[in-house]
Parts: sequence; structure tokens; C-alpha cells
Amino acid sequence: MHIDNEIKLDFKDVLIRPKRSTLSSRSSVDLVRPFKFLHSKTEYAGIPIIAANMDTTGTFSMAEALGKHQLSVALHKHYDAKDYVEFFSKLTNKSTAFYSLGIGSADMKKFEEVMKAAPDAIKYVCIDVANGYTETFVSFVSSFRKSFPNMVIMAGNVVTGDMTEELLLAGADIVKVGIGPGSVCTTRKMTGVGYPQLSATIECADAAHGLGGLICADGGCTRPGDIAKAFGAGADFVMLGGMFAGHDESGGEVLEKDGKKYRAFYGMSSKSAMDKYAGGVAHYRAAEGKTVLLEDRGPVEGTIQDILGGVRSACTYVGARRLKELTKRTTFVRVTQQLNEVFGKS
Repeated sequence: MHIDNEIKLDFKDVLIRPKRSTLSSRSSVDLVRPFKFLHSKTEYAGIPIIAANMDTTGTFSMAEALGKHQLSVALHKHYDAKDYVEFFSKLTNKSTAFYSLGIGSADMKKFEEVMKAAPDAIKYVCIDVANGYTETFVSFVSSFRKSFPNMVIMAGNVVTGDMTEELLLAGADIVKVGIGPGSVCTTRKMTGVGYPQLSATIECADAAHGLGGLICADGGCTRPGDIAKAFGAGADFVMLGGMFAGHDESGGEVLEKDGKKYRAFYGMSSKSAMDKYAGGVAHYRAAEGKTVLLEDRGPVEGTIQDILGGVRSACTYVGARRLKELTKRTTFVRVTQQLNEVFGKS
């Protein structure tokens, strides 16, 4: 047993300190980032915000809506191969949609089927497991890289620098960072395992950038200011679940209650998800996600504007003309209170 006495921080524990700025307008901020990857030859240019690969956010409809603004989607892995082929076949080479898969044989078989039918369409892959610390996972990433040398591989999830480095050396271009911070994730409650997301982002970004790799901060953002903090902490990409849930493009079951429309949103390790896709919760495990009902939020367009406007505004407060400069211009101050909620939460 070992105790690490160093304080670890979450988004709620800090604010970004403003700095002198020469920017006169939010419209002067460029949020598009170009990336060259550690292993893949693909070159990326876009706003590095990704809708999570959950079946109520990572949908084809969400990909089309976010793509208009140069944002990305990690598609959930429960579409049929035929649906993936149809979707990827009609995309241009500029698409940054991620195909998601686990490390099981059925996932790999479906991916190979899609690749055979649409060999040049998929350029980005998200290899996603809850626990990225297993040797089996690292071996799968290494094997996948050998089979698909030019594919952009995002792999995770982990929360420490050592495993970030190991996954990059195994073949990942982007390491997905986050264990337990999601709004419908109960891993921390059920297992006691996790890591505060701001500190995880800072530490994993430092490890990744030392090797020429990238990270994606996955989970924990509940408002646009949190996204700015994630980028300020060194994240190259930020993945969002709950912030993109509950919209027309999110899909999911629609319920009516007291004259209002609601949409179900649940973690992919929840009982709801496992009942839907795995015939229930296996006898050797427990569910590590919950199900909530979100009041219908309509088209995602308004949320996109809030997110991009908030991040642009953060950049103007610290004098970052480009998103790339935000982390260099960020100084975090620890706080005991984020918001004045005298009139309630908003």
C-alpha cells in the first residue's frame, strides 16, 4: 500500500487567471488545430472536440451536425456493419469521424468486414476499453498498428503518465484519458478507482508530448468553461458525452412526462446498456454506469455555439489568438467556489 499525498485537482477546483490580451474580439480566435500524428501519415485539421462513442451521443446524425463545424464524433460500436459501410462510403477524405471498437474478436471481425467493403473510407479509429492498464489491451493496440500502419489510432482509457507512454510506444497516436469522471459513469463509486480529471490531463499530456504523442481528455466537462480548462491543461482533444446528450441528433429513447419530452442517457457500462447489447449484466461483474432522463434539448446547433463561443472567450481572456496557444497562456488558480448560485443553478 502507498499513499500519494500530493493534491490532485478536478475542473471544479480551479479557474483560469486572466492575462493582458491584444485581442479585440472573440472572432479573432482560431480554434482549428492542425496535427501530425506520431505513427499515422494522416494529417488532421479541425476543432479538436469529439462527441463520445456512446449510443446516445456518438450517432451518425451527430457526426453530420458536428462535421459542419469541423468537430468530430467517435461513433458508437453498436451499429451493424452495413450501416457503417453506408456511412463511411459517402464521406469525403476530410471526415474525422472515428470508428470505435473494443478488443473482442466480434469487434475485430466487424471492423474487417467494414474495411473490406469501404477500404479507404476509415482513417480514424478509437480502440476503447474501460481499463486501459491490461497487457491484453496494450498487445491489441500493438497488433492493430502493425495491421493498419496508416490508421490514426486513439486508445484508452488511462489516467497516468506511465501508461500513456506505453500506449504511444505500442502504436497509439492519441491516448484517451479519464477513469470515472463521466456524468453517467459510476466506476469510482463501484470500484473506488479513479483520478481527478484535471490532474490526469496535465500529467498525461506531459508524458505524451515528451514522446511526440497526443491525448484526448475524456469526461468530466459539464460546461464550456471546463472544456477551456481541459485545453489549458494540455489536452489536444476533448471528448464530451453529457454535453452532447439529449439533443435531436443524440438518438435514444424519447419519453413524455407531464407534457414534457425527455431522452434517456446512460453509461455504456450501465445495466441499461448491457441489457440492450449483452443480454444483461454478467454474473461476474457489476454495472458501472447509471441511466438518467434529460429534458429534450432540441437541435445540437445551440450547444455547439455555446461551446465554441465559451472556448473562444476563454482564449480572449488570456490573450491566446489560436487554440494551440491556450495551454501556454494558462495559469490555474485554486478556488473554493466556482459560481455565485444565490438564484439557483443554471
